[in-house]
Amino acid sequence: MATPQFILDLRKKIGHDPLWLIGVSAYVEDADGRVLLGRRSDTGEWAMVYGINEPGEEPAVTVIREVKEETGVDCVPTELVSVKSSASMIRYANGDQAMYMDHLFVCRLADGGNSQPFVGDDESLNVGWFSPDDLPQPLAATTVERMGYVREFRANGDHRALFSTQDASASDEARTIKP
Repeated sequence: MATPQFILDLRKKIGHDPLWLIGVSAYVEDADGRVLLGRRSDTGEWAMVYGINEPGEEPAVTVIREVKEETGVDCVPTELVSVKSSASMIRYANGDQAMYMDHLFVCRLADGGNSQPFVGDDESLNVGWFSPDDLPQPLAATTVERMGYVREFRANGDHRALFSTQDASASDEARTIKP
């Protein structure tokens, strides 16, 4: 499902006005270090799995649900890499506006679960496993950015989530710090 029902219900009341939403992104790896990507039907770009939290849903649960719905793969979130706000308002083709607080998780395959990806809904044209050194094109800018966060997180060594401590809207240059 591209747009959750609770958002459609809100849009009936507020129209295209901005919504502040909680989102998740999943960097899912298999035992060979390949990453799970899907080719999005709305943009044609390859991207990590991402989605919107349902009301009351824990972000880690959203990750598991979104990966399963979009790719059929069973995963387990293992690390929270970053919690970041989108830098600017997103305006969709239909006029809707939104900003997201994204929770980026590294995930592994679930023991005994499905690891063979398939297109699970109308959000994807194709899905598959890819070496980080040989990624399909075109790759979504948000995926390039989030893969950079994963590399920085791993290079950090102590595996603390990355947070921004500067208001991105107040400056052209928001910085990321390690707590």
